[in-house]
Amino acid sequence: MKKRLLSGLLAVVLVLGLLPAAFAAAPAQEEAAQVLAALDIMVGDENGNLNLDRAVTRAEFTKMAVAASTSRDSVGDTVSVKPYPDVPSTHWAAPYVKAAVDLNLVQGDLRGYFNPNRTITLAEGVTIVLRLLGYSDGDFTGVWPSGQMAQYRALKLNEGITIGQNTNMTRRDAMYLFYNLMITRNTSGTYHLNVLEPALNLVSQSGEIDRVALINSAMEGPVVASAGWQSAVPFDVSGATVYRSGKLSTFSAIQNQDVVYYSKSMRTVWAYTNKVTGAINALSPSASAPTSVTVAGKTYAIATPDAAYDLSDLGTYQVGDSVTLLLGRNDGVAAVVKRAESAGVLYGIVLSISSASYSDGKGGTYTARTATVCATDGSQYSYQVEDKTLDAGDLVRVVNENGGVQVKRLSGASLTGKVSSDGAKLGSYVLADDVEILDTYKEGTPVRVYPSRLSGVSMSGDMVRYYALNTKGEISHLILNDVTGDMHQYGVITDVTEVNASLPTGGFLISSQYEFDVGGQSMMFGSESAVYNLKEGPCQVKMDTASSIDRLYNLTEVKLESVTGSVALGKDNRSYTLSDAVAVYELVNGEYQYSSLARVNDGTHTLTGWYDKAESAGGRIRVIVAK
Repeated sequence: MKKRLLSGLLAVVLVLGLLPAAFAAAPAQEEAAQVLAALDIMVGDENGNLNLDRAVTRAEFTKMAVAASTSRDSVGDTVSVKPYPDVPSTHWAAPYVKAAVDLNLVQGDLRGYFNPNRTITLAEGVTIVLRLLGYSDGDFTGVWPSGQMAQYRALKLNEGITIGQNTNMTRRDAMYLFYNLMITRNTSGTYHLNVLEPALNLVSQSGEIDRVALINSAMEGPVVASAGWQSAVPFDVSGATVYRSGKLSTFSAIQNQDVVYYSKSMRTVWAYTNKVTGAINALSPSASAPTSVTVAGKTYAIATPDAAYDLSDLGTYQVGDSVTLLLGRNDGVAAVVKRAESAGVLYGIVLSISSASYSDGKGGTYTARTATVCATDGSQYSYQVEDKTLDAGDLVRVVNENGGVQVKRLSGASLTGKVSSDGAKLGSYVLADDVEILDTYKEGTPVRVYPSRLSGVSMSGDMVRYYALNTKGEISHLILNDVTGDMHQYGVITDVTEVNASLPTGGFLISSQYEFDVGGQSMMFGSESAVYNLKEGPCQVKMDTASSIDRLYNLTEVKLESVTGSVALGKDNRSYTLSDAVAVYELVNGEYQYSSLARVNDGTHTLTGWYDKAESAGGRIRVIVAK
C-alpha cells in the first residue's frame, strides 16, 4: 500500500489475489478531497458540498481528467469547432472534450458520438487514467477492459474503490481514482503529481505528498482586511472555510488589518494576525529596491509589491520612521501602516539592555540605549529606550505613544485558577482564540506555549506574572513564571563532588562540583561556597540567563510499564505525559549513554521515567533511563 498524507489511515491492507476491489484499502476521504481541491481537479458546489454520492457523467469525468493532465492550464473557455456531433462548440464541456481528444484520452462510440451526459463506468474511467500515466491501448492484450483492469489493480489505483468494472462511477469513486493517480508512477517512473508540478516535487520517493507545499501552491493573496476587502477575493468568502491564526474559525472573526490568503478551488480562507511595531532600522539591499526591512532589530522579507513600494524611496516610509508591519505567512510583510493606524500592543520580558547603533536616515548613525524584548508571540525585538532604570528581567508593554514607540515597565498582575481540560479557560476567564502565552524564568530565554500545554494546570501563588484582557474580557496575553519548565534543559548528573568539612583552624570548607550531560554534551556546575545535596542521575538544569546556570535539581523517579506515543504507563497504573523533548539515556555498565526512545522502546529494556513536578503543576516526564 502506498504511503498517504497522514498517519490516521487504515493499518491493514487485505490483498487476496483477484478478489473484488471492495477489499482495497481506502485513503482518507478528507485528505483525498483536499488534495484534489488544491489541484482544482474536483471542487464542491457553491456551498462547498462535494456531492460524493452523485453519479459522474462522461463530460464531468473528462473535465477532471484534463484538469489532471499537463494541459490543465492551457484549456480556454470556448472552442471554435465541435469535437463530436453531440458536443457542439457551445456545450460547457466542449473545451475539455477537445483537449482530451488532442491528448488521446477519450474516444467516441462506434457511431462517432461522445455521449457527454451518459454516466461513465469504472472501466472507462480507468482507461482514461491509464492513458494519463502514459499507457496506450496497445500495451494491453486480450479483450478490453481485462488488461486495463489488471493494471489498475497492479498499480493500486483501486484503493478506496469498491465497484466493479461495468458499474457506473460516483463522484466518490472518481475522487479516489484521481487521488490514487497522483501518487502512482507513470510509464517513465515519475509520480504523476510530480509531472503536473515538476518545480515543486510534491511527492517523495516513498510516495508521500507534501501537503503543506501543495496548499501553499494553491494559495493566492495576500489581501489586507479592510472595508470591502471581500471584493478582492474571487468567491463568496462568507460561506468559505476559515482559519485564523492557525485555528478553524469563522468569517465574522476576521478583523481589520488581518492578512488574508485564499484558495477558490478549496473555498478556504487563511487569516493571519501578526504585527510588529517599531522604527525602521534598515532596508535591504537598498532603499530604491528593498526586498527586506528591519524593524525593532528583526528583519522581515517583503511579500507584496505594495509593501515594497511603500518602503522604497518612492513610497511613504524611510529609515527611522516608526511603523507597523502587517505580517502574513512566514512573517512576510504584506502591508505597512502608520503607527497611529495600528492598535497593536506588544507584551513581553526584557532579555538584555545594550547600546546599539542606528541609521539616522541621512547617511549617518547614532547610538542609543536598546532593550531586547522577548514578546508573548515568541519573537525577539529591539527598541530604543529612554528609561534608564529598565533592566533585564522586567516585564514590559510596547505601545505607540507620544509620537513614537514606548517601552513601559509593567506592574505585576497575578491570577489564580485552574486551566480547563480543553485549554479554553483559566479560572473564570476565557482564553482568546489568538491568546499569546509566554513562560519565563528569571532572565533566561523564555518559551512560547499554547493553551493545550496548560490543560488541567492549577495556577497558584506567583505562577502568573501578568495577564491582559481584550475588549471581550478574554485573556489575550499571559506571562507565566516557570509553569511548564519547558525552557529548562534536562539530562543526567554523572559525577558528584561535595565538600562540607570542619577545618582544624576553625571554620568550614564548603564547596561542590557536578559533572552532567545534556544531549550527549558534558558540562560542569559548582560552587565554592555552597553544597546542593545532589546525587547522580537525571536532573533539571535551570539557566538564569541564556549562558549562565542557576541551579541543578534532581528529578523524581517512576517505574514504567510501557511507553506509547507521548504517554507512559507507570507500574503504579498511572499515566504520565512525556515532554515533547524527552531525553533518553541507556545505562550501560554504570555509564549513561545518550540514546533515543525509538532505540530503547523495543520491549527488551526496562524503562524508568523521571519527572520534574506533578502534571497538575505543569510537569512532564523529562528523562527516560533504559537498562
